[in-house]
Amino acid sequence: MADILTPALGESVTEATIAKWTKKVGDPVKKDELLVELETDKVSLEVVSPADGVLGDIKAAEGDNVVPGTVLGSVTEGASAAAPAAAPAAAPAKAAKADAKAAPAAAAAIDITVPVMGESVAEGSMGKWVKKNGDTVKKDELLVEIETDKVAVEVSAPADGVLTIAADEGATVTPGQKIGSISGSGSGSSAASAPAAAAPAPAAPANTGSAQVSASRNDTLSPAVQRVVGENNLDPKALAATGPKGNITKADAIAAIGQALAPAPAAAPAPAAPRADQPREERVKMTRLRQTIARRLKESQNTAAQLTTFNEVDMTNVMALRAQYKDVFEKRHGVKLGFMSFFTKAVVAALHEIPAVNAEIDGTDIIYKNHYDIGVAVGTDKGLVVPVLRDADSLSLAGIEKGIGALGKAARDGSLTMDQMQGGTFTITNGGTYGSLMSTPILNAPQSGILGMHNIVQRPMAINGEVKIRPMMYLALSYDHRIVDGKEAVTFLVRVKELLEDPARALLDL
Repeated sequence: MADILTPALGESVTEATIAKWTKKVGDPVKKDELLVELETDKVSLEVVSPADGVLGDIKAAEGDNVVPGTVLGSVTEGASAAAPAAAPAAAPAKAAKADAKAAPAAAAAIDITVPVMGESVAEGSMGKWVKKNGDTVKKDELLVEIETDKVAVEVSAPADGVLTIAADEGATVTPGQKIGSISGSGSGSSAASAPAAAAPAPAAPANTGSAQVSASRNDTLSPAVQRVVGENNLDPKALAATGPKGNITKADAIAAIGQALAPAPAAAPAPAAPRADQPREERVKMTRLRQTIARRLKESQNTAAQLTTFNEVDMTNVMALRAQYKDVFEKRHGVKLGFMSFFTKAVVAALHEIPAVNAEIDGTDIIYKNHYDIGVAVGTDKGLVVPVLRDADSLSLAGIEKGIGALGKAARDGSLTMDQMQGGTFTITNGGTYGSLMSTPILNAPQSGILGMHNIVQRPMAINGEVKIRPMMYLALSYDHRIVDGKEAVTFLVRVKELLEDPARALLDL
């Protein structure tokens, strides 16, 4: 007998409600078959059968509240073994052996399972398979992406062979669940497809400039890349691949759009026609990551007493220092000297002086952080993520630039780990990279402060009684007024401004 247990429900989730049993007592069940659905205040979870057999009893009825480890019911293992008795009698052992000897040895299938998706991530949603059922695949070839509420996880082929799909696009899956298998040999598939291969292929149509891309060039691309490639008539073979496993990322495809859109040969203008192939509206289900972003931002607004204070910084001295040393800096450290390292240094110094901005509220307590783990907001094709630069106070300018560069690349490639996205004490977001002049950033809960950087704009400024043109940037500090007073917020932002306008102050610890 195998117990059906309530799984771990995720960080800070202590109980769940039985929503629905999909089987009745006495029903035959298969291992990994869905038995019961649980609902929490954050996610819905599916509990599957721990073994083949018969559902023996149900100990928690629909509507009951349960906690992790609660026994929901049990499966009597092997109780369904009698079912095959209705089948025709087996052939004599001698004949069976002869048949087995005559048939080619079948290679054992290798299961494709859902990988561990990070701390507190209990489930994910199947994305689009890039291969079809029965396709021959190579070891480590990308097969499917699984989306969670925090990251997207790529699943690759564990071996060479033929793919069998067991979980369809959109299905909810849990770590360790079987989603398909790879047969150890592709001979069966090859033999079956041989006659079709021998048939003469139909003549290929002339290139009409269609945005569609042939499946033969498209079958190893992720769905997001397929869409960019198809819509812009790109050739995947011509794209430079920078993904973590040598795969083409969406950023690679977008970078190639400008090169691919060469002027077309002169031709008579075609009459305007309505876009019959494109509907006026399109409904697309939000990804789990986008759902989580939306939920967390709204929770942040509803929970904290958010307020934003502004200031502006003259970037003249930072820009001059960067221009003077950027070449030798890159030669010495192997990384470019950007503005983020200066801002990070200034923020850490200001956090030392105003510790409330580096704290958080937990119930009726205030937790003051004596470590400085700075979140850096990064925009990706799947949404905004905030990887964390650990112990920023102990890093040099070069160390900060290297750390932020590595986190940004991992974010764009979709290879961030859960550990890299948790535990930040303060966040910096740079809307200036997109041309933003001013904004009011939303707190990254449970943090109490976030600094918004903006576009650097040449503006006339009064300097010692004279009007001069200076490169100016607006700074915005959003803060939780429950823990940070207005005086502290303004002082923090003024401190950041002073350290940026006179970078030597940070080096001399003034």
